[in-house]
Amino acid sequence: MKAQPLLPAALKRRRGPRVAVLALVFCSLLVPFAFLFDRAPSSGYVTTEERHRQEVVLPSLDHVVKRDRPGANSERRLDAPEKKIPISSDQNIPEKRISKGSAGVIDQHKQIDSHSRSGGAKPKVLPAPKVEPSKAVAESTRETREISKDVQGQQKVAKADEVEKAKACQLEFGSYCLWSIEHKEVMKDSIVKRLKDQLFVARSYYPSIAKLQGYEALTQEMKQNIQEHERVLSVSTVDADLPSFINKRMEQMERTIARSKSCTVDCKNVDRKLRQILDMTEDEAHFHMKQNDSPSGKFSSPKYMHYVILSKNVLAASVVINSTVSSCKDPGNLAFHILTDAQNFYAMKHWFARNSYKNAVIHVLNYEAIILEKLPKDNIQQLYLPEEFRVLIRSIKQPTENTRMEYLSLFSHSHFLIPEIFKYLNKVVLLDDDVVVQRDLSFLWNIDMGDKVNGAVKFCGLKLGQMRNVLGKTAYDPKSCAWMSGVNLINLDKWREHNVTENYLLLMKKFKFKDERSLQAAAIPLSLLSFQHLIYPLDEKLTLAGLGYDYGIDEEVAQRAASLHYNGNMKPWLELGIPDYKKYWRRFLVRGDRFMDECNVNP
Repeated sequence: MKAQPLLPAALKRRRGPRVAVLALVFCSLLVPFAFLFDRAPSSGYVTTEERHRQEVVLPSLDHVVKRDRPGANSERRLDAPEKKIPISSDQNIPEKRISKGSAGVIDQHKQIDSHSRSGGAKPKVLPAPKVEPSKAVAESTRETREISKDVQGQQKVAKADEVEKAKACQLEFGSYCLWSIEHKEVMKDSIVKRLKDQLFVARSYYPSIAKLQGYEALTQEMKQNIQEHERVLSVSTVDADLPSFINKRMEQMERTIARSKSCTVDCKNVDRKLRQILDMTEDEAHFHMKQNDSPSGKFSSPKYMHYVILSKNVLAASVVINSTVSSCKDPGNLAFHILTDAQNFYAMKHWFARNSYKNAVIHVLNYEAIILEKLPKDNIQQLYLPEEFRVLIRSIKQPTENTRMEYLSLFSHSHFLIPEIFKYLNKVVLLDDDVVVQRDLSFLWNIDMGDKVNGAVKFCGLKLGQMRNVLGKTAYDPKSCAWMSGVNLINLDKWREHNVTENYLLLMKKFKFKDERSLQAAAIPLSLLSFQHLIYPLDEKLTLAGLGYDYGIDEEVAQRAASLHYNGNMKPWLELGIPDYKKYWRRFLVRGDRFMDECNVNP
């Protein structure tokens, strides 16, 4: 009787293991079902209320965070919005979501899945718990965003700097800046230029390092590197001439310069030395530029035939020169002087340095810089091209019937400074940049104009007496004919002898002008009166004018003319140019240049 209370306790001790065993059995039955339906993403859920359609909720793939560390390629933003993608219930799950070590589980999946399809009970799977991103992932994501923002900010700042530099350059040098940026070429002989830069810096530090105590070895090393650089540069002007060991020399110099910069030196001494070297370099460059631009050889010899062109249009100047050279029997005796403004100076220099015109030489000059440097300060620095005026000529007897329009082209203010610019020449031919030469013009240098200054084609359809309201009260011969610019033979010696420029400046004071427009309008009286009684009439067949406004020019007449003048507002390089006359101009365009492919003058 005393042992009876022990029986329930024993039964209780046995009941505990039984419950544990039953729980394990129950869990073992549920595990295969969990693996069976684990093919859907853990972050989503699968509903089985519909037989033929399932809906899987997937994380958005719009933002993927990539890392360089191993295993980070699979990371993605867990806080991204979810989007629902409907898929078919029969759609196969990609095999890449199944791990290699789960082959046995796959077999179980197949068996249980076949059993469920044959009519077994469908399990009800609860939604997977929402996974919270770990602190490491969140921190790495935040760092990536910050780095991305920093990179984007740097790119925006760099782009803004480039835009500002382009704007500043364009304001100073005009459209050439945009053109040069679009057609930027790879720097030639970059290694030679880097050697010069290293030598420049080393020379600036050497005097200061040599004064320091305890740096004798560095001083000797720097001196040796400087001498080696100087020796290499004395025999090598291009990268192709450099020795094979030059990279080692450059690395040694770079290390020496780095050590010099780490030393405590007086910055004022380094700055002073840098300025001295810079001044010497600028003086040397200025000397070579002066030597290059100074009148020498063909540019100053009176034995050669000199042409002067005032132009701001690269292609127009090129066509004038190319047509003149192509029509000449001996182009080696031709020298061309192009006066242009600062805005187009570099474009002109670059173009004529790239292209050759047989044996003729071409001299590009910055008109504004010359006026600023050589002539009095009160001179107008701006370059003016030949002035054109539309003239309506009416008959006094029948003003409504006999009316015709002509374009009169005359010298501008800049033309009257040519004798001062080319003091070393005695005779030149002035060509407008809208002229095409079709015959050899060498015969012009054999013409003896006597005491006359300007050889020009006269335009007697307009006489000075018909322009009383323009010429004012100044004395003139009313029967004298007007004349045209385009192709003009100028005797500079006679020009200086007759003081044509001085008389022109006196007339300027009489014809008061307030602005640039009034100065341009004053070109009619100033040009016609300055050369009154000083015009030598050239043959009318020398120049055929009117190709910029007259549609009625016969083709045979145009082909026989020694030169064609596109005076008027319909220039051949413009879209509004007269189509029938463009062919005479286009045939003298430079072919084969890569920049010409982008030009709209091509048909």
